[in-house]
Amino acid sequence: MDETNITQGGIHNEGDITLGQGDVIGRDKITNVYADAPLALSLHQLPAPPPTFTGRAEELNDLLSNFEAGVAISGLHGLGGVGKTALALKLAEALAPRYPDAQFYLDLRGTSEQPLTPAEAMAHIVRAYYPASKLPESEAELGGLYRSVLQAKRALLVMDNAKDAAQTAPLLPPPTCALIVTSREKFALPGLKARSIDAVRPDDARDLLIKIAPRLSNTEHRLGVGAVDEIASLCGYLPLALIAAGGVLAVTDDLDPADYAAQLRDEQARLELTGLTAEGVPISVEASLNLSYARLSPEAARVFRTLAVFPADFEAIAEETICEDEGHKQLSELVRRSLVQFDGKKKRYWLHELVRIFLKVRYNKKDRMIIEQRHATYYKFVLNAANSLCLSGGELIKRGLDLFDLEWGNIQTGQIWVVAHATKDETVLNLCSAYPNAGFYVFGIRLHPRDWIHWLEAALFAARKLKDRAVEGWHLGNLGNAHLSLGDTQKAINFHEQHLKIARRISNRRGESNAVGGLGNVYYSLGNTRQALKFYKQLLKIARETGSRHDESNALGSLGNVYAELGESNKAIQYYLQCLIIKVEIGDWYGQGATLGNMGQAHAELGRISEAIEFYEKSLTIKRLMRDIRGEGNTLFNLSLALEKLDNRAQAIIYAADALKIFEQIESPHAEKVRKQLAEWQRE
Repeated sequence: MDETNITQGGIHNEGDITLGQGDVIGRDKITNVYADAPLALSLHQLPAPPPTFTGRAEELNDLLSNFEAGVAISGLHGLGGVGKTALALKLAEALAPRYPDAQFYLDLRGTSEQPLTPAEAMAHIVRAYYPASKLPESEAELGGLYRSVLQAKRALLVMDNAKDAAQTAPLLPPPTCALIVTSREKFALPGLKARSIDAVRPDDARDLLIKIAPRLSNTEHRLGVGAVDEIASLCGYLPLALIAAGGVLAVTDDLDPADYAAQLRDEQARLELTGLTAEGVPISVEASLNLSYARLSPEAARVFRTLAVFPADFEAIAEETICEDEGHKQLSELVRRSLVQFDGKKKRYWLHELVRIFLKVRYNKKDRMIIEQRHATYYKFVLNAANSLCLSGGELIKRGLDLFDLEWGNIQTGQIWVVAHATKDETVLNLCSAYPNAGFYVFGIRLHPRDWIHWLEAALFAARKLKDRAVEGWHLGNLGNAHLSLGDTQKAINFHEQHLKIARRISNRRGESNAVGGLGNVYYSLGNTRQALKFYKQLLKIARETGSRHDESNALGSLGNVYAELGESNKAIQYYLQCLIIKVEIGDWYGQGATLGNMGQAHAELGRISEAIEFYEKSLTIKRLMRDIRGEGNTLFNLSLALEKLDNRAQAIIYAADALKIFEQIESPHAEKVRKQLAEWQRE
């Protein structure tokens, strides 16, 4: 048998070259292919990492650990300009001593119009060993040569900027070698362990700017170090943008960092930032992003543009509805291309800020109006869902607040948009009017009164344009509540009286209930217990006539407050107990927290300090669970007063100081009272 034809594990002639999968090229063919080939001179092609490389300690340690664990094929994927190549070169530098036979670097041009073919890439490696050789035209034969020249070699290959799996799969080397491949796209290959590369950390971004422009480390310019941090933030911590910004500051000695930060607040200026790639090629942020954008299908590009409407992270169902992307198929494609980020634990998507800016200018005004209105409409329903959960009581309150907190960025953006466009369009006017009502309960817990007032003023304008008297009254009543929170009692009375007048004119019993309850609260805050008692009794009567258990419990609790103010603490406790029974029955945690706090205060008035503290602590637990900071401030201060009565001034001061921080934050009229009490305790 002719031994030169034996394959698949047979015995080879000395000097034959083994191809992939056991194929063999005989010595005679090799002589023809590599006739007169000179000695290899280009086996160590690895460029040095960029001198600006900064940070990435966690990523490097993780990647090196993978190699220690036996991973020989490592993938880095991420957004254009995020620093994949620089990190790959830094990793290769650390690994080079383990692969002394050869180190190769090759740009596969995956984002260009003409990416390298697998045959062209393999030819680059083969020619490193045999520069003057005539190579076979067949990709299969060339693949065999590629694997043969690397067989048993300890070689490190960096294949940068890969297009996809189809381009990369033929380049997998023999097991004695290692491959590092970078790409903007995510793909799977046998043995490949890939890692997403995100923007650098803020402290590393700042260090990178200082490394490029050392004067930033000790600048005495206006805003000083703060300006450097702002520049890093405006660059989105994207290495390409940071290198560009640092370069400008390095060569422009008279450019104040604060002035440059002001320039970069212009979104287009950020897109035009032009830095150097790891290979030293100048490219702007916009051009870098456009390399990926240009490769999208028309439908993927349409969906991608619409994602600019999201100011924060979002769920797939929101994208499907707003961007009209059934089954979020295009969104998944964008994630695969590293144009959209995805958190697998939270199941949330988001855009890098520079990507959002890139997209905002890429769809016309008409399309933008449509998508923004769709976004505003969707998140009004989300707000309503959060509010409804809170109103359902019990554990659902926390779920409602969590939903609100999660989607607050999107909700706020939706409301701002409808306010800006609520002029003539009836649909948008209805949205503008509906936004505050959709979240009235959750806003009472979460929103600062001044922000609440801005929302309500816009909604009141819309309701009046729509001639919707019932909703107009509702907004007036809530304006009264918000102004009372700021201590502006006269405005509060005016708004509640307007609400009461409208409610009675249109026979709106629910509106009348809210108006008289609001007036009772204002007069109670003024110390006018006679007027407060009158309005609270009206509230209780209406609530029982209409069957509103929520309003009934509020009336009972408010009556308890009045009797407590009159010094009738035992009577107050009776009303609080009736109130608490209903609050528990309807699952109103917020109301339970408030009522428990009131019961604590009543017991404190009776000298039952230990019992009072128990009620306060139960109240505080609920308020913190719900992140009700206004209620938390009230309870903390009441706790401090009770502890002082037990001669525990040190702890009393701690609680009072915590209460003061909260009251100052929310601009509560109680802040001055707490401040004076603290000063008195600290003087003694």
